[in-house]
Amino acid sequence: MKNHKMMTLILLMVLVTWGTLSSAYGQEKPKPEQAGITIARLVVGTGVEKGEPVGVADKFPATQEKVYCFLEAKNIPKDMDISFVWIHGQKEQLKTSLPLKMGSKWRTYADKNLRGLKGDWKVEIKDANGNLIKDVQFKVE
Repeated sequence: MKNHKMMTLILLMVLVTWGTLSSAYGQEKPKPEQAGITIARLVVGTGVEKGEPVGVADKFPATQEKVYCFLEAKNIPKDMDISFVWIHGQKEQLKTSLPLKMGSKWRTYADKNLRGLKGDWKVEIKDANGNLIKDVQFKVE
């Protein structure tokens, strides 16, 4: 009986220590807004046809007037809004808010007229609180 109590105490100490270490090393719980969401695809292309991105690339010619950022999310636990934030260099150019509906899969996209602006671009996907979920980068040459 004494050995059983001692083993139980040791197991309890191991579990408490494990929980403390995992929190200390960045294995925190996901933010409530992002919990369970998986970004299955985040790409930039020249269009969207029949619900799928086309002309997907990471480089576009300066003659490309408009590009589309396509997002496919999975495991959305509740209806929520996300933002597509278009950044050229270090300057925000456009922010578009769109809904994600609760369910196993949701696809959406936003577009941006490039206005011939060459250089490095990035589209950040942010939750309603402004937290970065994921980003995709591309270049205009």
